[in-house]
Amino acid sequence: MIKQVTTSLYQQFIADFELQSLQAAAIEPASLLALREKAFEQFKIMGFPSNKVEDWKYVNLQPFLKEGFGLAEGEETMESETEAIAKSAIPKLDAYRLVLINGRYREDLSDTIPDNNVIISPIGGATRFAGFEEHFGKYVSITQHHFAALNTAFFKEGLFIEITAKTTVDKPIHVVQVVTAGNPLFLQPRHLVVVGAGATVSIVESFVTADATAPVFINSVQEVVLMQGAHMQHCYIQTGNTNSNYVQHTQVEQKANSVYDNFKASFPGSSLLRNNLVIALNGRHIESHLNGLYLAGGRQLVDNHTTVDHLQPQCESNELYKGVIKDEAVAVFNGKIFVRKDAQKTNAFQKNNNLMLSTRGTVDSKPQLEIYADDVKCSHGSTIGQFDEDALFYLKARGIGDEKAKALLVHAFAFDVTQKLTLPAVQAHINKLIEKGLADQHR
Repeated sequence: MIKQVTTSLYQQFIADFELQSLQAAAIEPASLLALREKAFEQFKIMGFPSNKVEDWKYVNLQPFLKEGFGLAEGEETMESETEAIAKSAIPKLDAYRLVLINGRYREDLSDTIPDNNVIISPIGGATRFAGFEEHFGKYVSITQHHFAALNTAFFKEGLFIEITAKTTVDKPIHVVQVVTAGNPLFLQPRHLVVVGAGATVSIVESFVTADATAPVFINSVQEVVLMQGAHMQHCYIQTGNTNSNYVQHTQVEQKANSVYDNFKASFPGSSLLRNNLVIALNGRHIESHLNGLYLAGGRQLVDNHTTVDHLQPQCESNELYKGVIKDEAVAVFNGKIFVRKDAQKTNAFQKNNNLMLSTRGTVDSKPQLEIYADDVKCSHGSTIGQFDEDALFYLKARGIGDEKAKALLVHAFAFDVTQKLTLPAVQAHINKLIEKGLADQHR
């Protein structure tokens, strides 16, 4: 566990748990209370991760946990409901919008989905649903992930979405997650998405921070379950300001014949972005597609950790993450692929490419393969480079300014990722965020 500045925060959580347990005992089922207790005991053992933990060796958490965070949610500001939500808008996207402010589902700000086969509920009221009972807390490892254990013990707010079997949601669901606080605040939203057998859904998540917010640390955990034959497109768009720090853990469980398309795009702003994406291919004939784009600027730290676990035969995973690093930003990519002994006929591919726009930026890239089967096709690779000077000269020689020429080359670099977005409005929105991220000046 980290000592010094995080010790007081650790003690805050230890002191707060008994009070929360008394409050939860009146409204939560015994199984959930037992899970919280187990997770709390695990967090007491592990504490916050230090650089001695392999998965955190490139991240020093002390600067991000020194603000004296409060654990109780403060009042929401009017800007949360107006300007901050407006910042999340995706022009021309025809979607059902669900709004969460500091993790709390705001039904009054959200659209109603006119389909009884789509269940939307605050996480605190979801215990009555069979999908919650069957899947909640079943997939995230609280013994391996420090922040997941903490979240499991303490979460209060969040969202439950269930798409019943054979349902096709007619429009994408746009989940808007707004963060705002008048004083330093530690938030722990928890989400569960269950896509029933043969069901299809597209979910776009936007993360935005109110301009005037105090420092906030968001420790978010999401479990996604795809039943047999389900298909889900899942897109994250991460923006923020220097007062926001995110640890985002997404755990995906896939059953036979399911298809999961994950797209994650992060942009300059938040001081810390740590994304854990863990996918278990637990059935035959599964497809998993992971596409990531990170544009890091200022003194931002962007850390993407992905794990793809092939547990059954005849499955395929494809992973492509591309990073653009400017200013003094630090980017980390650690991608792991496991092919278990029984997972014969596996196809698994992984690539991480990075484009450096500054000599002051840093990239640590570590692709990994662990293969225990003998009839597989697997590959992984990583590259780090700078602009192609010939291409830059070619564009400038035709009257294109230096900044515009660089922007064109960055778009070309990112195209392999952005082209895989099947929602044109989301693709156009991300391309505009790329241009904005390149244009913003950071000291």
